[in-house]
Amino acid sequence: MALIMAMRRLLHVVSPLSLSSCSCSSSSSCAAALAATRTPLHSKLCWQQPFLVAATKGQEVCASAGFFTESSSSSSPAVFGGCSGVLAAKDSRVSGASFNKGERRRRRRGAEKRGFGNRSSSSSSSSVMGLGVQQERAVAVEEGMDPVQKRLMFEDECILVDEKDNVVGHDSKYNCHLMEKIEGENLLHRAFSVFLFNSKNELLLQKRSGTKVTFPLVWTNTCCSHPLYRESELIQEGNLGVRNAAQRKLYDELGIVAEDAPVDEFTCLGRIHYKAASDGKWGEHELDYLLFLHRDVKVQPNPEEVADIQYVNREQLKEIIRKADAGEDGIKLSPWFRIVADNFLLDWWTRVDDGTLAEAADMATIHKL
Repeated sequence: MALIMAMRRLLHVVSPLSLSSCSCSSSSSCAAALAATRTPLHSKLCWQQPFLVAATKGQEVCASAGFFTESSSSSSPAVFGGCSGVLAAKDSRVSGASFNKGERRRRRRGAEKRGFGNRSSSSSSSSVMGLGVQQERAVAVEEGMDPVQKRLMFEDECILVDEKDNVVGHDSKYNCHLMEKIEGENLLHRAFSVFLFNSKNELLLQKRSGTKVTFPLVWTNTCCSHPLYRESELIQEGNLGVRNAAQRKLYDELGIVAEDAPVDEFTCLGRIHYKAASDGKWGEHELDYLLFLHRDVKVQPNPEEVADIQYVNREQLKEIIRKADAGEDGIKLSPWFRIVADNFLLDWWTRVDDGTLAEAADMATIHKL
């Protein structure tokens, strides 16, 4: 009902860059009240009814409904619950009922045709490939998956790449993190890792939420996630798509607003290609962009994503690594963070201190580690 009401509210014509109110009925102070913003290529997250939506100039956004309308009469890429599609906007209006039915029909056909993503696979007792959307969700419920993580797993579409980082397709976050699919089909997806330093040259670490499907309750770098298969996060020039995704997830996970994390202030230092198992079922196989940001920011962690945060200097990080190696205090580190810490981080940290970080950038090389 809340979704239907949200769609109906979008039937009126709105000015191209005005703020739209969130239709979420869960909280009047919901973060999605600021979902529509003048900031290009920025998104907001409604923590009560969380749909990620990409907002660009000329678009009005309703985070609860999970889609946006165009201020022009042209068709444009749209996001519905994290899945890319094309929605023809006419006279700045959208028919909520027809959109809902059409989207449901499209997604049902897509599920029947390709499982969760654009890859087909034979079904087996240990895989949910080929199931319909409702069946997929039922599997997640049986697995005891957190509702927010379940939504992200089934509705986020990761960017599939080859080992040279060429885009070859897209697939659900669920499939991209199944070891069965990683090993069986060599699914490799694009990712990013943000390393945020404050004015004291301390690195912000986060402890991943216990509801995370992969690597729960491990310490890692500031923010780690994936650019999604949507127009704003596929932009290759200047690695803008990845930087847009990093800005989006800094807000989603840590409440860091776009003004505190401008996309043009991210320094892209390099790329790594790694594979790591989380448990018997889940794992990572990523081509990971390493992004640095040197700013003082206000942090408001989202408990659905982050269990704890801590700023550390170099000596404190070395002690955390020592404890993780010794198994002390239950400290565990994410595999991608450990790879970066062992191979690059301390040298880059020195460059942060002396202001020569940009000289270390090497985006031509993909380090397979």
